[in-house]
Amino acid sequence: MKNTAQINRIMRYESVCDEIKKANEDLKTALAAFASVKAKTVSLEKYYTGRLWKKDFADDEAGLIPKEIKRGVLSEDGVYDLLDEYRSLEKRISKK
Repeated sequence: MKNTAQINRIMRYESVCDEIKKANEDLKTALAAFASVKAKTVSLEKYYTGRLWKKDFADDEAGLIPKEIKRGVLSEDGVYDLLDEYRSLEKRISKK
């Protein structure tokens, strides 16, 4: 004789286990990707706070950079916000 409540409970918690396993795997993948861009983040910050970015920005404002190329990196707020979000996430990850 089957215990329906027991079967349902087992099935429910099996589903919970599957969901947690997937979330764990997704997070491991995301953390590896996040860690892999650390050096690039440092490089971007150096560029953004340096004289070359200022020159590139001024040249873009003067119309010297071709309009057909992607140049979101010359967005003051965009890069600032991106780096700020990276630092915020980095702090969040490092909290114990």
